[in-house]
Amino acid sequence: MDQKLKIAIQRSGRLHEGSVNLLHECGVNIMNGVNKLKAEASNFPLEVYFLRDDDIPQYVEDAVADIGIVGENVLLESRKKVAFVEDLAFAACRLSIAVKRGEKYTSSSFLQGKKIATSYPYLLQNFLDEKGISAEVHEISGSVEIAPGIGLADAICDLVSSGSTLFMNGLQEVETILESRTILIKHQDLSNEKEALLTKLLFRIKSVKKAKNNKYVLLNAPNDRLDRIIRLLPGMKSPTVLPLAEAGWSSVHSVLNEDEFWDIIEQLKLCGAQGILVVPIENMIL
Repeated sequence: MDQKLKIAIQRSGRLHEGSVNLLHECGVNIMNGVNKLKAEASNFPLEVYFLRDDDIPQYVEDAVADIGIVGENVLLESRKKVAFVEDLAFAACRLSIAVKRGEKYTSSSFLQGKKIATSYPYLLQNFLDEKGISAEVHEISGSVEIAPGIGLADAICDLVSSGSTLFMNGLQEVETILESRTILIKHQDLSNEKEALLTKLLFRIKSVKKAKNNKYVLLNAPNDRLDRIIRLLPGMKSPTVLPLAEAGWSSVHSVLNEDEFWDIIEQLKLCGAQGILVVPIENMIL
């Protein structure tokens, strides 16, 4: 029987779409019907389990799934024994304290003696203990943001992305206790065969991640300014320079990191570069 790598991803919610998209970008074609909780890839030895996010660390610890895509906040709250593999760089969020809008929050001492509603009692209690604060923690499984409005709590501790949900419920974010990433985890004792499959998948994931942080740039440059332009374009090794049909001009090809992209483009224009084309990169193999 052929070995398959079993991966657990969120069935619905914040990480579902990003997880499915990542596998698609890695060239993995998942054959999934409506509401199916298990699917197989047609072109990679992979089985996909669609689970509640809170259950993923447990499934990986128990080796029901070999690997899983999960929020760091969920993993830390669960305290399951699994191994970290890779930061997946999508759907970042933060676990924050929020209070009623208009409340004067100057420090965490505001929470002394207060009632705090949360779906993350372990992480919240750790934060309170570190600050030396005694507060009443109310564990709620969902809709935490309504707790202050109905008199259940004075404050909440919940995940925040844009902050719009807090605003709509009359709350203000006042303190972040965890910056959470989406991460890939694995069972602590995978077989050699499963490790080999994970290595192949991880190679694809890293290639996709690298591509997202870079742009492919093509431009026309006057030959008398090539040296100055090339110094601005390190590329993966060095820029590619090809002569154009028009005398005195060359075509320059390179790769730019997204963080410095716009600054370099401005400098290229000042150096005489023309016809600058920017192309997204699907995969980047180093």
